[in-house]
Amino acid sequence: MTDRPPLPPFTHETAAQKVQAAEDAWNTRDPHRVALAYSEDSVWRNRDTFVTGRAEIVEFLTAKWAREREYALRKDLWAFDGNRIAVRFQYECRDAEGQWWRSYGNELWEFDEHGLMTRREASINDLPIEEKDRRVFGPRPDDERGQSFPLR
Repeated sequence: MTDRPPLPPFTHETAAQKVQAAEDAWNTRDPHRVALAYSEDSVWRNRDTFVTGRAEIVEFLTAKWAREREYALRKDLWAFDGNRIAVRFQYECRDAEGQWWRSYGNELWEFDEHGLMTRREASINDLPIEEKDRRVFGPRPDDERGQSFPLR
C-alpha cells in the first residue's frame, strides 16, 4: 500500500495541504489521476449519485467532465478532526449549449491510515451565471493559494 501524504491525524497545516492537493488534482480533469487519491473501495455520495470503488470513480468523473466543459474548481478548508476533513467549494463550467454555471458545495471526507479517502459525501447546488460574471479560471495561481473565496 502506497501512502498519500499528508496522513491523518490532520493538523490545520496538513488538512490545508490535503485540500489544496485535491483542488489541484481535480483541476487537471484527469479521472485516472484523481481516482488515485481514493481507496480501492472508496464510497461516494455526489448529489443523488452513489459511487463505489476507483473504477466507478473514473467512470463518474469521465462523464462529469464531458458534460462540464472548462471546469475550474476552488476548495476551502472548513474544518478537520482526526482523519476527517470538511471543505466548501465552488466551481464553474459551461454546458454543451454554452450556459455557464457556478456550483456551490460542501464535502465531508474520511481517510484511512495511508491518507487515501475512503468516504466522500458532496452536497452541491448549481446557479446559472453570465460569462462576464465568471471568477474561477483554471487552476489556482500560486499567489491565491491559501486564500478563501467569496460566498457570491
